[in-house]
Amino acid sequence: MRQIVLDTETTGLEAQLGHRIIELAGVELVNRRFTGNNFHRYLNPERESEAGALEVHGLTSEFLRDKPRFREIAEEFLDYVSGAELVIHNSAFDVAFLNRELDLLDLKPVTDYCPTIVDTLRLAKDLHPGKKNSLDALCERYQIDNSARTLHGALLDAQLLAEVYLAMTRGQESLVMEVEAAPASGAVAEASAGKLDLVVVRATEEELAAHAQQLEEIDRTSGGLCLWKKLQGA
Repeated sequence: MRQIVLDTETTGLEAQLGHRIIELAGVELVNRRFTGNNFHRYLNPERESEAGALEVHGLTSEFLRDKPRFREIAEEFLDYVSGAELVIHNSAFDVAFLNRELDLLDLKPVTDYCPTIVDTLRLAKDLHPGKKNSLDALCERYQIDNSARTLHGALLDAQLLAEVYLAMTRGQESLVMEVEAAPASGAVAEASAGKLDLVVVRATEEELAAHAQQLEEIDRTSGGLCLWKKLQGA
């Protein structure tokens, strides 16, 4: 499965009020593993950031002035995400901004290119009801180092969110997958080579007697169909 963990930084909080994306990043996971095939662009929003937003991301108009416009990277971005499952924290926010940018270019909504979106905020609320579920809170809860996050940044936040997502969804299925994919080493290699000293605990006389009594009971109630007794007599 191909997933893109995605994050944006914007000039403000409301896409419908004309605010724009100024940073866009995606971190690729394939079968729950980082591939290194990431996407990261700073964008010229052609407008100023609100003071509150600037305090969050620190991306000044001077820094963004020579960066490409969204229209210049739209095709590259859509090629990158098409067909993947998107993983986004508070997806309604980022999707609204992406759809606004795409609409300005007369392009289809992002859900036409990526029909499945996982909202990690909703997932976190289901797993940890009544608790703080910001990205920082989740990093602390899952012991993920976010010390470099002095300001919000789309690429860093996407990388942290990818680790949080893997931690939140790590279950038996992923554990089995990791074991199957890993080469034999350590105790596994020793076991396959027959180097381990295995301890055999034999049944006591009382346990053997209880076992025999249980087999007799099974044989009686099944009309002589106890398979274990048949194997013993073979």
